[in-house]
Amino acid sequence: QVRLVESGGGSVNTGESLRLSCTISGVRVNNACVGWFRQTPGKKREEFAIGMIGNAGTEYDDSMEDRVTVSRDNAENAVYLQIANMRPEDSAIYSCAADSRRTGSDGTRCFRRDFMYEHWGQGTRVTVST
Repeated sequence: QVRLVESGGGSVNTGESLRLSCTISGVRVNNACVGWFRQTPGKKREEFAIGMIGNAGTEYDDSMEDRVTVSRDNAENAVYLQIANMRPEDSAIYSCAADSRRTGSDGTRCFRRDFMYEHWGQGTRVTVST
């Protein structure tokens, strides 16, 4: 059974950086594509991951203006999301998700679209204060 657990959410001030963790069990992070999604207050969860990592590397949403970095630790079997220069509009529930059918290598490609991911964490809330 695949399980994803996010941690690191909470309150930050505008301009600070944030690092979230996604600890995964049931699939190795180097045998899956892992993406980070967010849902801002009053809106549906965004359809495209703001950042994604697979064996071919990372991909980010242009709207994040190079503020996002996704990395992984194969030994810890965890994926991390770092956002620099946080803004109030970054306040959201952040969720990680895994596509265990693709790796980004061996002829497969990772995608940022939400329906490509079959395993989801519960999410962690982040609030950015002015």
